[in-house]
Amino acid sequence: MITETIKKFVARLFPARGPLRIPQERHGIDRRNVSRHAIKVCEVLRQAGYEAYLVGGAVRDLIVGIEPKDFDIATNATPEQIRPLFRRARIIGRRFQLVHVVFGQEIIETSTFRALATEDTETDEHGRILRDNVFGSQEEDAARRDFTMNALYYDPLTEIVIDYHNGVADLKKRMVRMIGDPAKRYREDPVRMLRAVRFAAKLNGAIDDDTRAPIQSMASLIENVPASRLFDEMLKLLTCGHAMDCLRQLRAVGLHHGVLPLLDVVLEQPQGEQFVELALERTDARVRAGKTISPSFLFAALLWQQVEVRWRDLCKQGELPIPALLQAADSVLDEQTEKLAIQRRFSADMREIWFMQPRFERRMGKTIYRMLEQPRFRAACDFLQLRAAAGEFDSVLAQWWMDLANADDATRAQMIDEAARAPRAKGDDAAAPRRRRSRRRSSGGGGQAVVAHGHDE
Repeated sequence: MITETIKKFVARLFPARGPLRIPQERHGIDRRNVSRHAIKVCEVLRQAGYEAYLVGGAVRDLIVGIEPKDFDIATNATPEQIRPLFRRARIIGRRFQLVHVVFGQEIIETSTFRALATEDTETDEHGRILRDNVFGSQEEDAARRDFTMNALYYDPLTEIVIDYHNGVADLKKRMVRMIGDPAKRYREDPVRMLRAVRFAAKLNGAIDDDTRAPIQSMASLIENVPASRLFDEMLKLLTCGHAMDCLRQLRAVGLHHGVLPLLDVVLEQPQGEQFVELALERTDARVRAGKTISPSFLFAALLWQQVEVRWRDLCKQGELPIPALLQAADSVLDEQTEKLAIQRRFSADMREIWFMQPRFERRMGKTIYRMLEQPRFRAACDFLQLRAAAGEFDSVLAQWWMDLANADDATRAQMIDEAARAPRAKGDDAAAPRRRRSRRRSSGGGGQAVVAHGHDE
């Protein structure tokens, strides 16, 4: 009896180390919201004698009541052991090798528990981990994850959450807290600084003081991140449903110079912040409604103020409107591509959206029909609505174009015919003098006017 009492007293003083095992009634995950394919992967791995858990962002989102975009699995099986268990599975990755298990349109990303970094771990001169394929235990895997809220393992068979770092408690408080020494963890992977901002904005929470403290002084490490990975992270920031909050927090913690070097200048333009805010609010609304979004449109909106300012300056210097817009767009994209690996297909779409904007100023039959045939006409028309909402384009004329975009062929023909017979609108009058001046210049043999005319039509 005395021995048992002593054991209980010692246990209270020195509790046994190990993870918390949190039952369903405390974590609140509804198993019905878990992908049946993710459950299937866990079942197959368990039947083969391995451990398998839902892990990371999906567990975090399920606990706070957000529908996960994807489901990841962590297991003690190696990639070579996982692949033969599924009909459609492939090993991917070099720095971080894992398996994609394919079920129709859904991919379940399945990774092996990782070991903690050691002195032998391959890093660059700044401490960023370059290769991470040393496998370990679940406890080690939890310790090497970035934030406590992401180090949670959910067993869909028993509905237990395994928590090594009090992540559920932090998640309930909406607190973003780094596991381990924040400065060291940021050196290992500077993208964690961006992720901290995104999670805080997405959860309407806060970054722990110790986690936040080193960010501003270490912001320059973002420059060492591969451009393609930085672009992916920027897309996540802009499509998390809280994009404007993310951008403001980036600026607050001093990260914007490493992500979008022109962000401060954009937001300091007279209409800059209003335009960006309108674009991101509409994007957030689409995300929350489960609708698709276009990366091209997002980046076109974010960089438009810089393009427009340079466009106006070039026109004041005597450059023709269309060549001036070409130069302005190219200069802005060249600067941003140094930091963000904007894929060619996205930058091409952005140019098309921008280059159609001057053509909305006039309504002429042949020109309108040619515009309707453009692949990015609808995106450019949506972009025009943003400009009108920000006060930089006539709202009545912008609405006419939107009505045209939504109309059937017969109604379109009628609208175009009525526009041709009606007195010129304000936007039409503004565009016409430029064209007449260009034609007068062309009488002297100026080839520029021919180029401008070709773009206008």
